[in-house]
Amino acid sequence: MEHSFKLSDIKGVAVKDIKKHVDERGWLAELYRSDELEESILPQMSYISLTMPGITRGPHEHKYQTDYFCFIGPSDFKIILWDNRKDSPTYLNKTILFLGENKPSALIVPPGIVHAYKNVGGKNGLVINAANKLFAGKMKKEQIDEIRYENDPNAFFVFD
Repeated sequence: MEHSFKLSDIKGVAVKDIKKHVDERGWLAELYRSDELEESILPQMSYISLTMPGITRGPHEHKYQTDYFCFIGPSDFKIILWDNRKDSPTYLNKTILFLGENKPSALIVPPGIVHAYKNVGGKNGLVINAANKLFAGKMKKEQIDEIRYENDPNAFFVFD
């Protein structure tokens, strides 16, 4: 059973177009620039994941980490975000985005925003994340900052 989420924008979530510079060799794209991001969300690590068609990752959220996802293709993704921050003016808002090969974009997801994405294209898709916190802290010796909902049958966050 999903809470009564309202389809609307979420404070702090931002989408930035990524321009692909194409020539005879292929293409190049800037994913982020330190002079275009707030210092508090500058990446501390990055990773890349491959998601097969029809597969969903999430939903989950972070208490402290801001994610800086890059959906550049191949393939396209449906992304759902839920504002789970009780002190937020957009608490219980839900946003749905379609990003990837047809709309290359960076997506900033602040702490407390539950998020999930699904590869809705016909081929394997790559997603890059440049998070502002180290996974499991320095030397991977800290508690993981992640609240997972994907296997919770009572979760309010339903990917539809």
